[in-house]
Amino acid sequence: MRILEIREKTASIASPIANAYIDFSKMTASVVAVVTDVVRDGRPVVGFGFNSNGRYGQGALMRERFIPRVLEARPETLVDEANANLDPFAIWKAMMTNEKPGGHGDRSVAVGTIDMAVWDAVAKIAGQPLWRLLADRYRGGVADETVWVYAAGGYYYPGKDDRQLQDEMRSYRDRGYRVVKMKIGGTSIDDDRRRIEAVLEIVGDGANLAVDANGRFDLKTALAYGEALRPYGLHWYEEAGDPLDYALNAELAAAYPGALATGENLFSHQDARNLVRYGGMRPDRDYLQFDCALSYGLVEYLRTLDAIAELGWSSRRVVPHGGHQMSLNIAAGLHLGGNESYPDVFQPFGGFADGIAVEDGRVRLPDVPGVGFETKANLYALMRTLVEDL
Repeated sequence: MRILEIREKTASIASPIANAYIDFSKMTASVVAVVTDVVRDGRPVVGFGFNSNGRYGQGALMRERFIPRVLEARPETLVDEANANLDPFAIWKAMMTNEKPGGHGDRSVAVGTIDMAVWDAVAKIAGQPLWRLLADRYRGGVADETVWVYAAGGYYYPGKDDRQLQDEMRSYRDRGYRVVKMKIGGTSIDDDRRRIEAVLEIVGDGANLAVDANGRFDLKTALAYGEALRPYGLHWYEEAGDPLDYALNAELAAAYPGALATGENLFSHQDARNLVRYGGMRPDRDYLQFDCALSYGLVEYLRTLDAIAELGWSSRRVVPHGGHQMSLNIAAGLHLGGNESYPDVFQPFGGFADGIAVEDGRVRLPDVPGVGFETKANLYALMRTLVEDL
């Protein structure tokens, strides 16, 4: 059993939307195919992966460092003999050979993208959905049959007024989502307050609305927004300041009684542990949003879950960023608290399996081997372009 090839390409997910920090007019993502010598139904098993939005494609790093290391490793060292399968942990170790610790930047995205494809291949070789494989290996065989999801949107867009924002949020509610999320921090606090109140006219209770500042605020502004948001009783107030400014987050947590959410831009179990230790996060109400596709993949994600558990945090307080099928599998298989969803933006990567509706804010997973990319037609069509000759 061996990996024969690892192929990658860059795909555009450009759009005119913006959050408080960046626009997405030139945004890209990497798509990866891990080709194995295992044959099922007359074709080689191929695992697919991609990176989450917001960090651009990582093809150069993959081609220069991470793909060669896997292909140069002795094949027998990458095999999980006990499960007659590839070993994601050994493959991860091979990718990270001669990498210094710390500095978790774009390399974590490159590794996480390949790692996703490896786990897709592993589950396909095992003949199981990934969520089932994870539950069997790490949660005593117990998986969540449905996963709570929320609809992320509310981006700033040229010419977008409050009525269009309301129409967007109404469409999410019509599609079965109960909780929606919108961007803040890209305009004045008074404008954002007006936008929030416009959305509340659609979703009703503040518990049905989360807001996301994408790390834009300094401490003074974060606290001012916290004071303005307090009366609404929002589902959460997300990423007020720089993701590594734990002191800012801790001061905000001391002043803001509602739920906070952050962590999507932390890319290692060490950073996750430091957030919990020093960021003032409260395990009874706050949410951690680490995204496996940006943070060295599922191998590192398992370490992250162990690290926060040692500090008293339940996996149910983890709701990953990214809105993709990989995180949905992890949520179901490892008992997370839910998953982000992008019903309309970042296509074809956003959203879940075709034909599976969101029901009262929850979604089921397809019962097919692997992550389930084959059940999302527009995404699978893109992935297949990597292996049309196979």
